[in-house]
Amino acid sequence: MAAGSSGGGGQLRSKSEADSGFLGLRPTSVDPALRRRRRGPRNKKRGWRHLAQEPLGLEVDQFLEDVRLQERTSGGLVSEAPDEKLFFVDKGSKDRELNKKRTKGQKRSLLLKKPLRIDLILENTSKIPAPKDILAYQVPNAKKLKRKDQLWEKLVKQGEVPRDVRRAQARLLNPPVAKAKPGPQDTVERPFYDLWAKDNPLERPLAGQDTFFLEQTKKKGVKRPPHLHTKPSQAPAVEVTPAGASYNPSFEDHQNLLWEAHEVELQRQKEAEKLERQLALPPAEQVATQESTFQEMCQGLLEESDEEGGLGEGQGKSPEAGADNTGGAKASAMPARLAAVEKKTERQRQREKAARMLRVQQAAVRAARLRHQELFRLRGIKIQVAQRLAELARRREQRRAQRLAEADRPRRLGRLKYQAPDIDVQLSSELSGSLRTLKPEGNILRDRFKSFQRRNMIEPRERAKFKRKYKVKLVEKRAFREIQ
Repeated sequence: MAAGSSGGGGQLRSKSEADSGFLGLRPTSVDPALRRRRRGPRNKKRGWRHLAQEPLGLEVDQFLEDVRLQERTSGGLVSEAPDEKLFFVDKGSKDRELNKKRTKGQKRSLLLKKPLRIDLILENTSKIPAPKDILAYQVPNAKKLKRKDQLWEKLVKQGEVPRDVRRAQARLLNPPVAKAKPGPQDTVERPFYDLWAKDNPLERPLAGQDTFFLEQTKKKGVKRPPHLHTKPSQAPAVEVTPAGASYNPSFEDHQNLLWEAHEVELQRQKEAEKLERQLALPPAEQVATQESTFQEMCQGLLEESDEEGGLGEGQGKSPEAGADNTGGAKASAMPARLAAVEKKTERQRQREKAARMLRVQQAAVRAARLRHQELFRLRGIKIQVAQRLAELARRREQRRAQRLAEADRPRRLGRLKYQAPDIDVQLSSELSGSLRTLKPEGNILRDRFKSFQRRNMIEPRERAKFKRKYKVKLVEKRAFREIQ
């Protein structure tokens, strides 16, 4: 075992010595130049690693790394650099004397010119120029543009100039006249016009043009709807307040306005009381008790049980009578069914047909006689037609009068009814004889909003109700709790 193990170790050492490239001292050592080179698979990664670990591969890597280092530091190979770049001439102590003769101000300026350490760290120290972006230098249609430039150079020599150059030369010879900006005086003197009128200045150039042409060129204006020509209500936009609402009214006018406000409040109070009566609980004697509730729930159950008991007794007393009744009903139904199934004879069908024809002839004779008699009723028919026309005219006039009466009233435009605003009135004790001490009443925005609703321009609305999405949680702070 010992001999075998030592022999194996010798073989391993000779192999490592042979791989290192040096001739071993053992008699079994082989010259690496004479040793046959091992060939492994080169189309696999294992073969690449094997080649890179060999001495020749390591030497190639070191050489390439050295070349890259020289290119980064000196911008090229040191062996190819000229002598002026590698060496310089030392001229002695002149530079040192200059450094000694510099003052503090000059040294400070030199320090200021010296870049910062952080800038030096971030600076690119590589001497290799950055690769150019080929796409940035490429021009689309470069060959075409080059041929075009060459053509124009040839034409310029012959005396021809491109169109844009000719236009620029013409513009220089005849410069355009600058348009005068309208000043404030011109703006004031400009006449006003109605935008929706038929003869406004915007539509004058389009007058007399073809409709199809205007539609295709997008110049045909939007047709104004016919209902825009009519007002939704004939009520005035601003109502004149009554005389009792002035800051210094007469006694009669002020009392009349107070009476109107009092009537409004009375009507509102009556409506509230009516609603309370409708929603109020019934009197004490009509309040439902447990006994009355039980009787109401058993209302039809007792009667149905009595009827079922009576029927059961009748069936128990006379079963034979019930059988007789059922037998008689069956006997009466049988002949009716036979009569319905019995087939009619030919004679019966002819009689029925003759009877139908006779009835039709009699109806036609009766209608002809009535038409003949109506000839003698022309005067009465004219009177009836005149009465009917008069009634229709009366109804038409009534509807027109009703429309005129309701022209000033607000219509029902939405789910809510229009509610008139409160009357702005001050009590007798609140009146003041001067505008300086006058207490303002009402709100302009609210008044205009109600005016829109009264004139049917917007539907009556109510304020949106605020609904909290989460439940409010009340928490006492620790400091407040400690004080208590």
